[in-house]
Amino acid sequence: MAKTRKTKGAKGESYGGFDDLAEESEEDADLPKDEAGRRKIKRQYTDLLGIRIEKLRGRILNRERINKTIEGIYFICADCMKVCHSLDEGLVEDANNQRNLCMSCSKARNQAAPSEAARPAASSPSRSSRKKASA
Repeated sequence: MAKTRKTKGAKGESYGGFDDLAEESEEDADLPKDEAGRRKIKRQYTDLLGIRIEKLRGRILNRERINKTIEGIYFICADCMKVCHSLDEGLVEDANNQRNLCMSCSKARNQAAPSEAARPAASSPSRSSRKKASA
C-alpha cells in the first residue's frame, strides 16, 4: 500500500482545543504580568469548581503572600458568586469567613440598607389607626 501524504493546514487548525487559551492570553496582553496571572488563576478556579461555586460562595479559597507586607486572597463573593482576588476586586471579610464580599457588592449592600431601614418605619401603622381598630 502506498502512503498518502497529509496536507498541512494552518497552525491554528492543528491545535483546535487551544484556541480559547490563545484568545484569553491576547485579552490579558495589555495588563501587567501579575494582574494577568491573577485573572488566569481566577478562570482556573471557576473551571475547577464548576457548580460547587454556589456551595462555596462567601468562602476563602486561597491565601498567598505577595511580599512580606501584602497578602493576596482568592475568595468567592457571597452575592455575585464570582471568584475574586483581594487586590483586584477588594475584600470585605466576614468574622466567620462565611459571607465574604467584594467591594462592589459591599457598597451596593450598604447603599440598599438605609433605604430598606426607612421602608418599615413608613409602612408601620400609626397610633390613630390602632385606636380606631380597637374601638
